[in-house]
Amino acid sequence: MKQYGTSNQEAYDEFRRQIVEAWKDINAEWLDEHEHAPQPLLMRVLNLARVMDVVYKDGDSYTNSGGLMKIFIKSLLIDAVHI
Repeated sequence: MKQYGTSNQEAYDEFRRQIVEAWKDINAEWLDEHEHAPQPLLMRVLNLARVMDVVYKDGDSYTNSGGLMKIFIKSLLIDAVHI
């Protein structure tokens, strides 16, 4: 940030913009035909990207898991919907 003379907020906004653009690219590629790799493999990569988005979207919820991540884990494991 010092190198380019930007503030913390400007850097944060730029990272957010890049994340939004990356998700647009991921979704566009997913909608195209899957000729380059088998769909089960691509689904695992997409799910990993989704998990990373949830864990690191609003700070580091992996290291500091007491807030929102605790609610997510509780809803997944304790308050699960039974089919």
